[in-house]
Amino acid sequence: MRNRRPIGKSIALHAGLTVASIIALFPIAWLLLTSLKSRDAWQSATVKWFDNPNIDNFTFVLGHTKFLRWLLNTVIVAGATTVIGVLLAATTGYAVSRFRFPGYRSIMWMLLITQMFPVAILIVPLYNLMSALGLVNTFPALITCYLTTAVPFCAWMLKGYFDTIPTTIDEAGRVDGLSPFGTFWRLALPLARPGLAVAGFYAFITAWAEVAYSTAFMTGDESYTLAVGMQTFVSQFRAEWGYMTAAAVLIAIPAAIVFLLVQRNLVTGLTSGATKS
Repeated sequence: MRNRRPIGKSIALHAGLTVASIIALFPIAWLLLTSLKSRDAWQSATVKWFDNPNIDNFTFVLGHTKFLRWLLNTVIVAGATTVIGVLLAATTGYAVSRFRFPGYRSIMWMLLITQMFPVAILIVPLYNLMSALGLVNTFPALITCYLTTAVPFCAWMLKGYFDTIPTTIDEAGRVDGLSPFGTFWRLALPLARPGLAVAGFYAFITAWAEVAYSTAFMTGDESYTLAVGMQTFVSQFRAEWGYMTAAAVLIAIPAAIVFLLVQRNLVTGLTSGATKS
């Protein structure tokens, strides 16, 4: 009873949370409702929440565009970025957490400094590099660009997570005859599963929702990712908002599924490493 919150404060707290929830969910609800309206319903001067809801926009996007091809391209790029990015970030994070070697401080600074440059500055040098290698309009070029963003951040985050794993576990593994890589692969990596989940989710979202690199590097219609493909719904004189919102809903579904798969480990992975006992 001593710690019970007064009724007035409780009402104010719940009212604030309700308003915040409405503000957060309103864009999502509006996007979904717009995708279910007819093609030109958004041009009406009267705002209508429901206006003969139908799935015509979804039918057009799936049946009369190359959306499925764009989806496959994006899955390939995002999947490769996630797998390669987590592997590189995990090995880097473990190395800088457990070992002290010449250039250690330089690597730590490099992981931080690479996060300071905006995409707009990096596009031109990366494009020139990929053009010289003959990789423009190819998936390896796009995956490499995404890795330059995902790996430094994930490596720094996993370094903090590996710091929370006692070094006595590594020592016990070496006593049992494991090599340094065996200790990492069989002992440290399974214990770092929550951190790996966060790193994988970040790498996936980096590749799934990115626009700038994909627009600059992918020039062929068959090579478009979802971010580039959605731009085809906007012409010089007209924007097909019904098709765009339908495509946006479809794009959000895989990202939501990935989030649901890793949500159990997200909170643990994000908070671990914030403090060190």
